Amino acid sequence: MYKTSSTKEALRNYQKVINNSLRDATYYLRFIKNNPSGDLQIPRILSFDLKKDVGHIYTNEEIEIILDRFKYNKVFICAFLTTCYTGMRTEEVFALTWKDVDLDNRIIKINKTVYAKDKEKKGRWYLGTTKTVGSCREVYICDTLHLVLSNYKRLQNEYKKEYGKKYKQYVLEYVRNKYGKLIEYRVVENNSRSNRVEMVFTRKDGTYFGTDIIRFPFKIIHHELGINCRFYDLRGSYATVSLRNGCKIKDIAEVLGHRE
Repeated sequence: MYKTSSTKEALRNYQKVINNSLRDATYYLRFIKNNPSGDLQIPRILSFDLKKDVGHIYTNEEIEIILDRFKYNKVFICAFLTTCYTGMRTEEVFALTWKDVDLDNRIIKINKTVYAKDKEKKGRWYLGTTKTVGSCREVYICDTLHLVLSNYKRLQNEYKKEYGKKYKQYVLEYVRNKYGKLIEYRVVENNSRSNRVEMVFTRKDGTYFGTDIIRFPFKIIHHELGINCRFYDLRGSYATVSLRNGCKIKDIAEVLGHRE
């Protein structure tokens, strides 16, 4: 997305180069009599003149095509539909643990995000706070999503039995700053039962890939299916559909975590 401030700064730099060059041509080299850039002014830039990244609004047809293409990739389908029916941010979806998903009361508790630190050898995925204080929230699990999550959890339990001791287990390792304050958690592969965490979206053998788990599917969506979209765009699509269905903007904002 192009930002007004950066565009104006670029124009100022261009103006400076042009003005200095013509000034030298006028006063030092005597190539021209007058500096024509003396009265040059940067035009006012209006927001609607700038190219904006408005995102992609999924159509029902596109969603059906994607669901059919990945019908055998249960983890991707579940993650895709979770965002589709809740409007959660990408980093919120893949930070979910089964402790956050209350299937009995049909509530998902959103209280953290996941992010990567590529240079870390012990574990590159970390859990930290939500984007803002208002981003901590609870969202309702509709009938369709409840069925999807319930079936997926049963399938994941079957995978645990199938892989047995080879099924990957993870714990949360406390990460503190130099003052001893807890600032984040590192997701570390470990069979220890203390601080064990059950991440929702993992591979068949339990391997946790964070947000990387959607990388390959979206390459297929872009190049094979020809749909120019992002996982994050499901969030905007959720808001658009909710608005069209008569939901109030304030209510949609609360579900999306835009409360102050």
